Amino acid sequence: MATNSALKGSRLAASASTLSASDSGKPPVPQPPTVTFGRRTLSGRYISYSRDDLDSEIGSVEFANYHVHIPPTPDNQPMGDEAPVDPAISARVEEQYVSSSLFTGGFNSVTRAHLMDKVIESDVNHPQMAGAKGSSTCAVPGCDSKVMRDERGNDILPCECDFKICVECFTDAVKTGGGVCPGCKEAYKTTDLEELVNNAKGGQPLSLPPPPAGVSKMERRLSLMKSTKLTRSQTGDFDHNRWLFETKGTYGYGNAFWPKEGGSGSDGGSSTGSGQPSEFMNKPWRPLTRKLKIPAAILSPYRLLIVIRMAVLGLFLAWRIKHQNQDAIWLWGMSVVCEIWFAFSWLLDQLPKLCPVNRATDLSVLKEKFETPGPHNPTGKSDLPGIDVFVSTADPDKEPVLVTANTILSILASDYPVEKLACYVSDDGGALLTFEAMAEAASFSEIWVPFCRKHDIEPRNPETYFNLKRDPYKNKVRPDFVRDRRRVKREYDEFKVRINGLPDSIRRRSDAYHAREEIKAMKLQRETAGDEVVESVKIPKATWMADGTHWPGTWWVPSREHSKGDHAGIIQVMLKPPSDAPMTGDTDEGKLLDLADVDIRLPMLVYVSREKRPGYDHNKKAGAMNALVRASAVMSNGPFILNLDCDHYVYNSKALREGMCFMMDRGGDRLSYVQFPQRFEGIDPSDRYANHNTVFFDVNMRALDGLQGPVYVGTGCLFRRIALYGFDPPRSKDHSAGCCSCCFPRPRKSRAAVASEESRALRMGDSDDDEMNLSTFPKKFGNSNMLIESIPVAEYQGRPLADHPAIKNGRPPGALTIARDLLDAPTVAEAISVISCWYEDKTEWGQRVGWIYGSVTEDVVTGYRMHNRGWKSVYCVTKPDAFRGTAPINLTDRLHQVLRWATGSVEIFFSRNNAILASPKMKILQRIAYLNVGIYPFTSIFLIVYCFLPALSLFSGQFIVQTLNVAFLTYLLVISMTLCMLAVLEIRWSGIELEEWWRNEQFWLIGGTSSHLAAVLQGLLKVIAGVEISFTLTSKSAGDDVDDEYADLYTVKWTSLMIPPLTIIMVNLIAIAVGISRTIYSVLPQWSRLLGGVFFSFWVLAHLYPFAKGLMGRRGRTPTIVYVWSGLIAITISLLWVAIKPPSANSSQIGGSFTFP
Repeated sequence: MATNSALKGSRLAASASTLSASDSGKPPVPQPPTVTFGRRTLSGRYISYSRDDLDSEIGSVEFANYHVHIPPTPDNQPMGDEAPVDPAISARVEEQYVSSSLFTGGFNSVTRAHLMDKVIESDVNHPQMAGAKGSSTCAVPGCDSKVMRDERGNDILPCECDFKICVECFTDAVKTGGGVCPGCKEAYKTTDLEELVNNAKGGQPLSLPPPPAGVSKMERRLSLMKSTKLTRSQTGDFDHNRWLFETKGTYGYGNAFWPKEGGSGSDGGSSTGSGQPSEFMNKPWRPLTRKLKIPAAILSPYRLLIVIRMAVLGLFLAWRIKHQNQDAIWLWGMSVVCEIWFAFSWLLDQLPKLCPVNRATDLSVLKEKFETPGPHNPTGKSDLPGIDVFVSTADPDKEPVLVTANTILSILASDYPVEKLACYVSDDGGALLTFEAMAEAASFSEIWVPFCRKHDIEPRNPETYFNLKRDPYKNKVRPDFVRDRRRVKREYDEFKVRINGLPDSIRRRSDAYHAREEIKAMKLQRETAGDEVVESVKIPKATWMADGTHWPGTWWVPSREHSKGDHAGIIQVMLKPPSDAPMTGDTDEGKLLDLADVDIRLPMLVYVSREKRPGYDHNKKAGAMNALVRASAVMSNGPFILNLDCDHYVYNSKALREGMCFMMDRGGDRLSYVQFPQRFEGIDPSDRYANHNTVFFDVNMRALDGLQGPVYVGTGCLFRRIALYGFDPPRSKDHSAGCCSCCFPRPRKSRAAVASEESRALRMGDSDDDEMNLSTFPKKFGNSNMLIESIPVAEYQGRPLADHPAIKNGRPPGALTIARDLLDAPTVAEAISVISCWYEDKTEWGQRVGWIYGSVTEDVVTGYRMHNRGWKSVYCVTKPDAFRGTAPINLTDRLHQVLRWATGSVEIFFSRNNAILASPKMKILQRIAYLNVGIYPFTSIFLIVYCFLPALSLFSGQFIVQTLNVAFLTYLLVISMTLCMLAVLEIRWSGIELEEWWRNEQFWLIGGTSSHLAAVLQGLLKVIAGVEISFTLTSKSAGDDVDDEYADLYTVKWTSLMIPPLTIIMVNLIAIAVGISRTIYSVLPQWSRLLGGVFFSFWVLAHLYPFAKGLMGRRGRTPTIVYVWSGLIAITISLLWVAIKPPSANSSQIGGSFTFP
């Protein structure tokens, strides 16, 4: 097999293999895929090369190898026995090739890389964009290669005559042509290729020297400390980091920060005896975050009221049990049972609110520590860790691609170091529409991102920005802002036209290619059959890409291996990783914007569609997220992961920095995630269905932040990658006393055992004796060497700076200023392997590692598992909001959304994720909060019964108590007053409004009598009968009426979930009428019983008012079925009442007297 010498200096291919299948009793494991790059050049030649496997640190596991076959490309031609090109140049050539290739593959299939000459219909010119056309063809006769290019995508012309020449022809001219230009026949002034590239960059040297021969990328990144002696940290204590990695760079103190073997670490007085530079010892330390406690004037009365209400509830329930209503014992019994459950439910909800906190960040300190030139970072390059942003989408019909594209643009424009940011788009539907929309977004980002940086645009979602109601020119000082904004607005309007026209464009293109293929097939059939009569040829109608090839994902007309549940894995690098050094724009007047002083680099953007095959459980969103975790670990390996839904965009460009303040602060290494609140746009001003969820996000979540941390709510969450991998937090034994340690203390361990435990920076196991054994990693994480070797790298890079004595698990400053490795073909091929449908077989993905499977609310379960291992989380509320998204304002969509959440809670209650079974590492109040998450849907059973009690009371002429005496009224008054006072104090310390609190109370009853009850029934069916539950995506598209922003609010779509609350409304209305008529015409009116029943009926109807208003719609759009059900319920109740006890001739009451049958 011929070896391509131009790519020898690139990264060695890591293993994508399975464990040896020779073990007895184990079924055969699928063979690793063969990786080929299947595209023929214009010359029609093929060439291939093989690479050895990366030497693994796991010596006890056998791995098979695969080979990468790569053809020649315009940038990569065989050179025979000539001298190889410089490794730094060849690595950039390969990265350009990889970024322009569409990688596909999967189970038992060949992994191919298809070179995309054209990704979208329009032209793209940005050098990072896939399919960029920034260079022309070599002018040497017979050569079809592209000319040399610099980082900006501009042509490199080595001769003053501007003769266009490619890198291979230039090398030939230097070595065999005497260094003479083929154009003007004059000698080249510069014959060194590296010097030529550096001159094109303006004389700037390369970011890093060429790598030493024989050293792998993993070894260049970090070196494992070999010392077996006791290492002393900056505190003078035993160093807790036996998994200590150091960079081999030369930035600042780097290696000198930690003492070397056999030395004190001091070098000319530059560091102290403990190995810490004197600059850090003398400089005052400043925290990145601070905790803002709730004022005692608010919090103390709040806690006192909780205690008082608990005592009053206990006395009230004891009084209710003692004083039975003998006239209606059945009514009394039902009411007492419901009241006991309501008191228990209130306790579960209220107890975790005892310790609410607020937090604040200091972005200036973050910039000073990580991005300011200093002794440890002379160049001032960013020392912040990398962040991989995940955006998930599944159906372009329910999740419009324009919304997803705007989310991508807001991420690319975020105020975070460009080289440290990578965005991964998961298209679980494998749709070409989403693929081309992301390509269009990548193309438009060339204009949008520099425009945002130049003028400090906020928010950085173009759709939101151009629709702002406020003055867009306020606080804009640059004189060219008006002109730039007008030009960008025009470009964005054209961008929207292209996005909205993509479905028709793809259909027309596919129809045209399909017709051409049919004509070719018919001609071929006629030539073969001769004069015989032939039938018409039927060819599967494929979906075609812009470059005239089949789309490997889902087709418009589904067929085998091209449907939503059956297609290959796809990876396309839309924007390749940016260069390490800033790259400013040109001052060319022909450009759309003047970007002379603006960094025009763009973050890495990758399109991912995991493989799907029949017979495999793909685990919905959780499976898609886990596929992104693995693919990103192989390609960029950011130590932190930001998870966003496709409709949640970055509203505050500094949100990522605010989240990083918590992760990089003292004690941040024990944080598993930073949860941001969900804020929504497009909600009606009255928030009829409590879509903002302000009580949950501003009351409950702030309260949990004072405990072990908020729950994970599915989006807007910054994860620590190592926590997602299922590892325990550092120093976990110091924080695992549990709630019963005072009564049952654990036996103390010996000092040797403690030292052995402290020597591990990574632990994985709930048991005390679970040692970290690298040989077991393939069974936990799968058989990818590159994925396994990225784990300790992510752990190290995610550590806070070791700039304070209290930071025990830190890293030296300046360690992350080294440029990241260039992307190469084996890396992307490995990423294809780890997103295949078979990869998770016999591993712990979804069970212990990554997003947890088995629940429709995988987010809550995933966060619960982290808290159960001892991790903490924090709640980050920013001003302005960090992220904003959309929520369903339609009643039916809202009920189905709540149904999905409640069903997930029921599943949690009946699973091993029930908080009752939590480990001692979880705090008692945190456990109560998680217990409430699983129990709250069951309140619907008692709530529905209680909503019918007023009507039953009015029908029967009885009440839940014998008489409305002073004791009952006093208890009722005190309970109601304490509830109102608690609500007022919650409003004070949380900052919400009274109307928002009342909307939450209303929808609590609406959801409790509809969605929650259905969730309980579905959960019981799943547990008892094993009936699986399926849900559809919540539609994120706007209503049909484009002139009315809230048109969807008035759309009534009938669902069976509406039957219970509708029945409650009709029953209570009829009962009020019956009760009033009976009392008026009664000989001895019982006004006290009437007032009690009518009061509670009105209480029920007041809570259900938004539901009734939603059923009415507007302009006569109320569905006929609403009237049908209302009439049917009213007639049924009337007939039932008459049938139970018909009125007698001597009865003085209207309709007789109702008694419980």
